[in-house]
Amino acid sequence: MSVLRIVVDHRDDWLPYFPSDDLMVADDFLALDGAPGRPSGERGTRVINLCGDLDYLGTGYYVSLLAQARGQRVQPDVETLNALTRKATIDLALAPLAPLLADLSRDGRLAGDSHDVRILFGECLDPALAPLARRLFERLPCPLLTLRLVHRQAQWRVERVRPCRLRDLNDAEQDLFATALNRHSRQVWRSPLARRRYRFDLAILVNPEETLPPSNRGALKAFIRAGRRLGIDASLITRRDTARLAEFDGLFIRETTALNHHTWRMARRAEHEGLVVIDAPDDILRCTNKVYLHALLRARGVPAPDGMLLRRGDREGIARLAEALTFPRVLKIPDGAFSRGVVKIASGEALIHEANRLFADSALLLLQEWLPTEFDWRVGVLDGQVLFASRYYMARGHWQIYDHAGGRVRSGGFTTHSPDDVPAPVVRAALRATRLIGNGLYGVDLKQIGDRALVIEVNDNPNIDAGIEDAVLGPALFERIMAVFLARMEARRLGS
Repeated sequence: MSVLRIVVDHRDDWLPYFPSDDLMVADDFLALDGAPGRPSGERGTRVINLCGDLDYLGTGYYVSLLAQARGQRVQPDVETLNALTRKATIDLALAPLAPLLADLSRDGRLAGDSHDVRILFGECLDPALAPLARRLFERLPCPLLTLRLVHRQAQWRVERVRPCRLRDLNDAEQDLFATALNRHSRQVWRSPLARRRYRFDLAILVNPEETLPPSNRGALKAFIRAGRRLGIDASLITRRDTARLAEFDGLFIRETTALNHHTWRMARRAEHEGLVVIDAPDDILRCTNKVYLHALLRARGVPAPDGMLLRRGDREGIARLAEALTFPRVLKIPDGAFSRGVVKIASGEALIHEANRLFADSALLLLQEWLPTEFDWRVGVLDGQVLFASRYYMARGHWQIYDHAGGRVRSGGFTTHSPDDVPAPVVRAALRATRLIGNGLYGVDLKQIGDRALVIEVNDNPNIDAGIEDAVLGPALFERIMAVFLARMEARRLGS
């Protein structure tokens, strides 16, 4: 498990808090690089920099600078410190907070003309400002911040954001700091015995409110158990924990992904922090858009259903197609998931009507041949190897696996098979498709028509549910996935 260092100016700064073996004075931290024969600091170490002088070339600045030079993950990093010194970069970071400020202005929960707010690891004492504090910390991940809000022209505005010092916190703020630090970095208060049990920390991103999550509760528990058997301490996090990513060695996304979405942004941030990430941001980019996949598979000769792209501005061309094509066909928006945004087209008139409706959300649509089958294959591939293979049957009385009619979601049955029992053309097509994407975790959906296997899509975030995809391998399925994380985290640490 990685080492944690909490760096302060003087040991007296820590007097209000419980003693911690993780505490280090700034001078000692900086000296790790200075004496011949002494180590320069542990690679993979997490550093929480609580120094007071964070200005350019100040003691705290050098703590962050040297931590990054040593390959350690530090908060705040030098990029954040530099951003806090420039109004232009602060304004850029604060731009996404405008809707929250507008909400504050409308609801009138804040009185007076100005407010100074301490933001400690993204938390604050005023519940009305909690969403703003959390978002600010995500944009400027500095552990100790002071935010000044002013009320001008009937609007709340940010006048200033700057780091604050640990010694300046009052009693209530000290209590909040201890609680926030505990939440932000659980390992601070662990016993040495607990620390030795795990070599790496893995964050599993979930959305507790998601109706159709990629992994059910049983699977999430199985991932955690498998990780711990291998020396990985896996913890469930949500989008609210974005600022905590630097605490971990890896990120496993078990929430439905999309571009222009927090899952993609968190994947990018985790990759930037040096974490092992599944799904990697490039995988999300390549897999979530059906138009991209259609063009990629077609260009590389991977067998797939015949299809064509429809453009929003080509209404006349679509009208001509409607007269010339045979039906039924399938019309898809680029980023639909779980059978959403996929429409069966029975006639030319229906094509024109549905295309006009779906063009409201996308400039391009994908029109494909309709291939009715009793089931679709889903082949799970990890690191270039087949992981599982399942048949997903169509919902009763419906032509898709998921039926969203009537506001309820119904799905068909399933069977899971040993990869050795899957037809060879299905396995070959699945592996060919995933090699075009990367070496992550994918679920390839295929139609089997006689001896042909056609790739419908490649999912970067495939379902892995207890009781379904693990029906053949059992707990070994989850252990194989955690073993890939372990190998990659070990390689990342050795190469850092």
